[in-house]
Amino acid sequence: MSDVILETRGLTKHYGGVHALNDANFVLHKGEHVAIMGDNGAGKSTFVRQITGVEQRTSGDIMFDGAPVQFDGPLDARRAGIETVFQTLALADDLDVPDNLFLGREITKFDWLGPFRFLDYKAMRQATIDGLEKTAVKIPNIRNTIQNMSGGQRQCVAIARTATFHSKLTIMDEPTAALGVQETAQVENIIRTLKEAGEPLILVSHNMRQVFDLVDRIVVFRRGRICANLRKEDTDGQDVVAYITGAKTQEGYEDAA
Repeated sequence: MSDVILETRGLTKHYGGVHALNDANFVLHKGEHVAIMGDNGAGKSTFVRQITGVEQRTSGDIMFDGAPVQFDGPLDARRAGIETVFQTLALADDLDVPDNLFLGREITKFDWLGPFRFLDYKAMRQATIDGLEKTAVKIPNIRNTIQNMSGGQRQCVAIARTATFHSKLTIMDEPTAALGVQETAQVENIIRTLKEAGEPLILVSHNMRQVFDLVDRIVVFRRGRICANLRKEDTDGQDVVAYITGAKTQEGYEDAA
């Protein structure tokens, strides 16, 4: 049985004449934590959007958990077991914390009533409290709507949503970019908890210290192509910067130069 949880083959996305992502061949193994790095516009977020069904790829194949997939949207990806923290957070501002955590997968009661069943708000609130405790995220009032929370609290809600539910793969796109020191430490502890639980993770980050602290492998994107695939113990920050800026291209990835 293969230990590969995610594989892309020739994954490509064009926006008209703009080639945002070209021929991305990527493999993630079960339990592995991989960082995606690159300059702004290098194709990192485009890559994540294709995997999670936010956008439809121009060409290429995506294999998830041993089978080819074609997600029509993020909810399809979530149902398949991919939890994602997007840069835009993808939260509903007018809803409170439990409603956001369970958006699209609400707990219901009296299911025998079919379409007339009720939402089980008590169960969702208790599960939210348990999830926040598990991730050490502190929200003073979970009944507060998202629009009344700070940027850091919003980010933590999005991250708690991914960590609350058991998933086959977690993707975090710049999860700590807008956070302070204490909130960043909370997020990094969540990532370590996922590692201990054997859950694979893709981390998109510009934070070199964070990447070397948290992941097993670093994949570098440049101008829409993968230009390096590095084991953490075989490289350093200066080396990664050289790949990001174009000073170096790893053997086998010369087309990215």
